[in-house]
This record gives sequence, structure tokens and C-alpha cells, in this order.
Amino acid sequence: MSAYSTGRVRLGDQDIVILTDAVRQRRLRIACHGAVVIGFEVLLDGVMHDLVDGHGNADEIVRRPGSRFAIMAPFAGRIDDARYVFDGVKQDLQPGVAGDARASRHGFVRDTTFAIETLDADEHGARATLTTTIDPQPGYPHRIALSINYRLDASGFTLEARMRNVGEQVAPCFFGWHPYFRLANGLLDDWQLQIPAETVIRTNADLIAFPGTAACVSLDDAPALDFREPRAIGDSVLDQGYTDLQTDDDGRIRTRLQQAGSDRGIAIWQERGVMHAFTGDSLSDGARRSIALEPMECMANAFNRDDCAEAIRLPPGVERIFRCGVEVEL
Repeated sequence: MSAYSTGRVRLGDQDIVILTDAVRQRRLRIACHGAVVIGFEVLLDGVMHDLVDGHGNADEIVRRPGSRFAIMAPFAGRIDDARYVFDGVKQDLQPGVAGDARASRHGFVRDTTFAIETLDADEHGARATLTTTIDPQPGYPHRIALSINYRLDASGFTLEARMRNVGEQVAPCFFGWHPYFRLANGLLDDWQLQIPAETVIRTNADLIAFPGTAACVSLDDAPALDFREPRAIGDSVLDQGYTDLQTDDDGRIRTRLQQAGSDRGIAIWQERGVMHAFTGDSLSDGARRSIALEPMECMANAFNRDDCAEAIRLPPGVERIFRCGVEVEL
């Protein structure tokens, strides 16, 4: 009998997919609404511990406070003033909306209930594939087929996003993930953080990166934001993008979080892109109880940046894949 199995349960009125590793006593729980992770429980010192700070009940899954574990597509982060120009055409994501009410962030699928396409397990792992289609809407006249595949295996779990342009025009499109992690109860100040970046992204007060090369500052010139070597988060307040990420020998970029004084930790990996770190200070529900470490294919506001123009182009019929995940380091 395989160590891995899958299941489906209900949490209130919400459908939940469960991937289980019986040998290592690990369980990954995913809500179909938003395709968000709501739990990743592992055995630590004989006690089950949840490494993610996700939504705790059906109401939170729908209200999505903090956008915990949000799937961000066809863009991640914010779009400046909810407007952009693509291939010479001006687009407005909030027509008729004015002033401070204008805000567009994290894409269009946070309120979408994904369909379960596959749910299977074998001796190598357990898998769930959740799918939806992003249809044309104000400011985005494109159609994107989105597939989110979760895989639980011996190392931890992987998220693979497949984005296929099923429309008739080239579409702007990129992926991001908004997970929150915790290593212990209490505040994150003593946790050790390592981000293998050479450059930090400078933004204005609205978290929109400055134009062109003004957006990028060497971490040699920003020591307060420098986590190239592991160090305690301390009183650092982070809502910051990092780029020029350094790759390990196996092709993965690893951002590491470790509990002080122990070997307990996790690595959040990605194959390319940027890493955004957020210590949650502005959250009303549990500020600094966890840290968001967000793998993103491009920086926020990429739809408005010449330096991201080629990376976001997705021609008709073409599929692009972004992979990231979590390795448990015990």
C-alpha cells in the first residue's frame, strides 16, 4: 500500500482537498475556493504542527483576509492606478471608479472556485490538479486557462502553475503566490531569514516600483534590508521585493526560514522571478505572527514596465509554467 493518499472533505460549505503522507505524517489541505492552501501539518517532536498560517474556517476562505496563500494570476501584486498599456492599447481595470477607490491587485482568481481535474497518488507522491479559466473582463480582453497542480512528496510540496492563452490575441500574463509561514506560535522576531538576492526593489508609498533602473538598489547599499546571510528578522518591517536571486546547483532559488536555536526550518523555492517578503505589520488579524514569502514570476506592476514587457507576453495557444514550493528542513 502506498504511503501517499488523497481525500476530499467539507469545511462548512467549502470543498477541501487533502494530500497525505502517512510515513512522514504530513498533510496538505487545499480549498477549492481560490485553490488556496489552508494547512500543511508536519510531525515535530511527536506533535503535529501547522507550518502555514492559512484561513481557519469557511468564512475566512471566502472573505480571504490578508490574501493568505492567494493564487495571483494573471498578475501579482498591484497595478498602478488599475491602468496599463499593452501593445499600444490603454486598458482600465476599474472603468468608472475614481479616487482612492481605484485599486487592482493580486489578479482575478481569488474569488474563483476551481474545479478538481485530477486527484491521485502513487508510491512517489500525492497530487491534486485544480483548474479554472480567466475570462475577458473590463481592462483584460483575454482568456487564460489556468491549472494549479499541488504535489506532496518526501521533500515537502510543490505548486506548478500552467497558464495557457486560449484567446486570439497576445495577452499580458504572469504568476505569483502569496503564502504565509510560521515556525512556532508567537511573533516572528526571533526567526532566522535568508533571502539569496543581490538587489532590493525600491517602491513609492503605494508599493509601486520606481521607473526603470531607479527601482533597483544593491543590497550593499541597503544593509537594513539585507538578508543574504541568515539573521534574525528582529524588528525589521518588510513589505519588500527582492530580485537578482541566486540559484543553487540544482536550479532552484531557496529563501530559508529557520527557528532560532534549532535545526527546524523550511525553504521556499522557485525557479526564477522575484521574491517578495512581508512581515504582516499592517494586518489586523495577527500582525507579525507569520511571514509572507511570495515567489513571483515578475515584480508588481509588471504590466506597466518596459523591463518586464517580454516576460509577461503570452501568445495565443502558448502555455507558460511557473514552479515553486516548500521543502521541509528538519
